[in-house]
Amino acid sequence: MIAENIAKNPKRSRSWVGLSIPALIAFLVLIGLGTWQIQRKAWKEALIAALDAQLAAPPIALPAAAKWPGLDRTTDAYRRVSFTAVFDNAKEALVFAAPSTFRPDVSGPGYWVFTPARLADGSVVLVNRGFVPDGRQNPNTRVQGQLAGPVDIVGSMRWPDTPHWFTPDDEPAKNLWFTADPRAIAAAKKIGPVAPFYVEQESPVPPGGLPKPGKLMVTLPDNHLQYALTWYGLALVLVIWFGVWAYGASRGEPDGAGDLPPQRGSSASL
Repeated sequence: MIAENIAKNPKRSRSWVGLSIPALIAFLVLIGLGTWQIQRKAWKEALIAALDAQLAAPPIALPAAAKWPGLDRTTDAYRRVSFTAVFDNAKEALVFAAPSTFRPDVSGPGYWVFTPARLADGSVVLVNRGFVPDGRQNPNTRVQGQLAGPVDIVGSMRWPDTPHWFTPDDEPAKNLWFTADPRAIAAAKKIGPVAPFYVEQESPVPPGGLPKPGKLMVTLPDNHLQYALTWYGLALVLVIWFGVWAYGASRGEPDGAGDLPPQRGSSASL
């Protein structure tokens, strides 16, 4: 029936072919996007499971400085470690605290306090001692938290994030950083060689509570199933729409102004 009606109307045949090809391309794109989101969902769930296991494991001894170059951020990031070190409070750095998916206990404007921690062998690792709210960035407002002497630290190893286009430039002259980059901070503070990673401190909590350390938690969003259903739903809508259009075409129903009958009094009736 469809082929017969199309054969009687070459113009409609051209319309059929001209619309079916882009419709098929759009359908395949929508299905591809939905399938990609399903794959992303599996990847995200595996990542969350791996991070949960990493952050739930008991801490191990911090790797010796000689092993730092051989560490792999893909497998060693978020590994919990313990070590004893002395803080160099005079060289602490403030990193702007953007909303963190790993510290849901922290909110509001503020800063992460990064402090050099010197180990017994003389090597240095930067430690994110925790959060201070805006107005408490001056160490004189939290003197109790400026720990002296050896401190037993437990935390998780992290590597610096890659800056984005909209990441502001660091301002070392103001002791303000927007990227938690241990080596950049060490160079500006003239600390010397430091570990390529930093440690997110979870304990001990200093007297006075500031800086506020905390255990990292996995709160990564996982909306990929919702996105997949959206793409698949759009593909279904496209199929239904095209089916309705094809059915109308097979019945010879007009689909444009060119199929309308001449109007009385118009030039078409002359």
